[in-house]
Amino acid sequence: MKVSLIERAPVTIAYLRHQGPYGQSVSRFWSEVYMPWARLNQLPDDHSRYGIGHDDPSITAPEHCRYDACAEVAHDFVIQGDAIKTTLPSGLYAVHTFYDQVDKLASSWAELLKTWLPGSGYQLDNRPCFEYYRPSANYDKRSGQFECDICIPIMPL
Repeated sequence: MKVSLIERAPVTIAYLRHQGPYGQSVSRFWSEVYMPWARLNQLPDDHSRYGIGHDDPSITAPEHCRYDACAEVAHDFVIQGDAIKTTLPSGLYAVHTFYDQVDKLASSWAELLKTWLPGSGYQLDNRPCFEYYRPSANYDKRSGQFECDICIPIMPL
């Protein structure tokens, strides 16, 4: 697994929360809830997006898993609709670039957290883990493959 260590600056985000199983229901949430909200708020098609999964689906019941679909916004952005604005904190992150179908995403998360992290000399800190969707991220409509950076906040052991 290829992992880079990156120092990230703080980012202002606006987010909408999905509660339910990860995977296909999150994909539907992005297209059926997030995208209409983004259009309502006149966000450009090429804005940076973040996905924050708050729960470990191996220990949290699927119906209780929380996921935030986020847009990077200006600090003075005025929200229309039900979103909440907050800041994604700065700091050191381990980053793995994922490019595949949504059903393979969980195994990439698991490999980063359960295989790479224990031997890395780092540990998780209390900032959120997230997926970062760059404006230039690849997406293949035909195959359903998409690109994102899986980012975990780390600090030395």
